[in-house]
Amino acid sequence: MSSIHALANSNSDALTRSAAPLHVFVWPIDPQNPYTVSLYAEMGRDVRVAEFSVLNLRHRHDIWHVHWPEALLNIRNPTLASAKLTAFLAMIDWVSLRGGKIVWTVHNLKAHDELHPRLEVMFYRRFIRRVDGVISLSETALKMALEKFGQLRILPTAIIRHGHYRNQYAQCPPDARSSLGIDSDTRVILFFGEIRGYKNVDVLVRAFRGVQNERAHLLIAGRPKHDALGAAIAKEGARDSRVRLELAYIDPALVGKYFGAADLVVLPYRHILNSGAALLALSFNRPVLVPDLGAMSELTVDFGDDWIRTFSGEIDAAKLESALEWAGRRRPLECPMPQEYLWETIRSQTLSFYRQVMSTR
Repeated sequence: MSSIHALANSNSDALTRSAAPLHVFVWPIDPQNPYTVSLYAEMGRDVRVAEFSVLNLRHRHDIWHVHWPEALLNIRNPTLASAKLTAFLAMIDWVSLRGGKIVWTVHNLKAHDELHPRLEVMFYRRFIRRVDGVISLSETALKMALEKFGQLRILPTAIIRHGHYRNQYAQCPPDARSSLGIDSDTRVILFFGEIRGYKNVDVLVRAFRGVQNERAHLLIAGRPKHDALGAAIAKEGARDSRVRLELAYIDPALVGKYFGAADLVVLPYRHILNSGAALLALSFNRPVLVPDLGAMSELTVDFGDDWIRTFSGEIDAAKLESALEWAGRRRPLECPMPQEYLWETIRSQTLSFYRQVMSTR
């Protein structure tokens, strides 16, 4: 990432300031997460980006762009989680005292693991009042954020979509199924990604066992967050020979192979706000079954019912069978990617929002 240089002290001339490069501090940039890599990779001369580090706090920043602050609430030790959250808020105060603005992209409205509910309430109450601008990935998520955190209503907000994953991974190889030992005439349902409790993968496996189609095949590819969760899924999967479990980290070079083998991607989540996993499936031109929760209805509007199908309640065999039939219908070979999901659009919108936030007092 590019280094940070001190900006001139004077910021009284708004026009000059709007033309000057913005110095952006980002927490976090994960090299394993194509979302943040793609967002900041080519912002051009208008932005100087620095990845979060304590050393970089020595420099002055115009914007601190925060993603996934709730990740600190997934630390299992409550004392350690509390200490890290306190330090995080103190660093935000330091950036703000030096004139920086805090922009929060709302990926989630709560911590996935829900380990520390009281600490979570206290953290969000303190964090929200430090935020200067909010980016939401969907209209639904913005509405839910404003309802949950009323203080955000007075702030600048923007709806900027989650970008696609095309060109981030090798494309689907033609021998994807044979390389996985799956017959070509099998109907494959795929769950892909890190396995956590709220994603309901054990329920998916149990539901699949009720699918009557003997040519149906369930492929689970991803590393469980906890050993006990992996053991529960393995126990369910062992009861049906049609279930294939790859309970391990999947090398990015192999991602296309798993999507290439799939007829249908299923996200059986108990709760969901936005979904990078759904965008990943669409980027590989695979239809997706998602719960009718959060912003999933917006995906249906944006991509059409050829590519997105929703279900209500808990996933079950009937819903899987119906979705498999739907996935087998003729559709374009390539999923159309709307303009607002293209990274050049997203970068431009993000930069414009930075400028908007910087213009507020």
